[in-house]
Amino acid sequence: MSHSSPGHRATARKPDDAYLRELGYEPVLTRRMGPFGNFAISFSVISVLSGCMTLYGFGLNTGGPSVMLWGWVVVGAMVMFIGAGLAEVTSAYPTSGALYYQAEQLGGRKWGWYTGWLNLLGLLGAIAGIDYGAALFTGAFLNLQWGFEPTPGKIMVIFLCILALHLALNLFGVRLVSILNSISVWWHLAGVTVIVGALAIVPSHHQSTDFVFGEFVNNTGWSSPLYVAVLGLLLAQYTFCGYDASAHLSEETTDAQVSASRGIIHSIGWSWLAGFVLLAGLTFAIQDYAGTVGTATGVPPAQIFLDALGMAGAKALLLVVIVAQLFCGNAETAAASRMVFAFSRDGALPGSQLWRQVDRRTGTPRKAVLLSVVCAAVLALPSLYSPVAYAAITSINVIGITPAYAIPIFLRVKNRRRFKPGPWNLGSWGVMVGTIAVIWVAFVTVLFCLPQTRPDGGALATVDTFNYAPVALLVVLALAWGWWHKQGSTYEVPAQNFDRSAGEYEDEVV
Repeated sequence: MSHSSPGHRATARKPDDAYLRELGYEPVLTRRMGPFGNFAISFSVISVLSGCMTLYGFGLNTGGPSVMLWGWVVVGAMVMFIGAGLAEVTSAYPTSGALYYQAEQLGGRKWGWYTGWLNLLGLLGAIAGIDYGAALFTGAFLNLQWGFEPTPGKIMVIFLCILALHLALNLFGVRLVSILNSISVWWHLAGVTVIVGALAIVPSHHQSTDFVFGEFVNNTGWSSPLYVAVLGLLLAQYTFCGYDASAHLSEETTDAQVSASRGIIHSIGWSWLAGFVLLAGLTFAIQDYAGTVGTATGVPPAQIFLDALGMAGAKALLLVVIVAQLFCGNAETAAASRMVFAFSRDGALPGSQLWRQVDRRTGTPRKAVLLSVVCAAVLALPSLYSPVAYAAITSINVIGITPAYAIPIFLRVKNRRRFKPGPWNLGSWGVMVGTIAVIWVAFVTVLFCLPQTRPDGGALATVDTFNYAPVALLVVLALAWGWWHKQGSTYEVPAQNFDRSAGEYEDEVV
């Protein structure tokens, strides 16, 4: 898709490093990722085998089958608008900073500053949500295999081990990350095919089409079906997060002005299709709805596998899902660390001089990787004490990263005369697509700050049911505000056409 916007000629493709210098940065990361690898990282981060699976139990209680299936269709369509708007801006500004650099160029330093902090919150929340979900599924597998009791404390230990694995893998360099992501694409597509195929062929009983596409279930404690239905959109909206990974890895991608934009769009499209097939396959195969919701494994899809396929089949499919989730968390760790690196490169984080260092041998911002993993661990700690904390972590991801997607799109619409499109652009459709994207983001941002379950006794919320996401959002905005007043005067994203000398970076490379 490449058209010229009215009044503005699209930027022709330029050599990657030369164009990065025009944007104000001296290339220091290693370009070892091709177009498929760039698509693969976003597809791996979206990961239908992570998002759909880990929140499937939430979906069973919050609207049930009809909301899960139709919600997936609606949310996927709206996310395509967000993705298209973001892809257009990414083509013009393909840097590791991605959203915050785009916002700065189109709206000014403060826009970039707050966008960066929101983006960072969302990315770190995503690592926590993905890897904690993988820990839950690992606990379910161990429960089936050895009778392991998945208590919050034990799940936390598994979670920390998974984080340590992703830390180690990401320290080896972007080439390994790219190879793993490419394997991940085929693992996800084959995994969905195997899971849905097995659930379609093996069980003798399946739910009716009316049940799968029409059954509404409300176990939230709220009386309004409409309120419950929109809350149920969290499953899809959470899953469709992380496609900005293609933008964050653009400084390590060849032909970045086009490859990163296509990576965003293709990852959303293929995930939309694969996720619908997966959700439908799972829901048709439910044998006992109440038993699935209240499963002793702690993971409803594991109970579906168990009821439909028996113990051996359930364990085999759980392993397929767990490996996919590990791929997903690894890709998200890479994306978040590049955001930490880029934000620190411009002095916007406390201790920036440390986090922007790049390892000479691997070309990887290793300390940024370490910081990302430690912050994700801290974000997941409330899961030790609250049964709804996992849903809150996913909400932190959604309400942090989704507004960050919308800000550069909003500024592109608002300042359309300033925007000079890249070689991948929407032409005259850009303003309309961007407007729809921003409206949808405003809606879901409000939605996911709302309480998700209502406790017995009529109280609006208790410690166990409180939605911590808006608190996390306020904390990060307060931190951003405070750091702006302390450090914002020295924060400087380079202006376009400003060439930073390589010598400056040599001092920062270790």
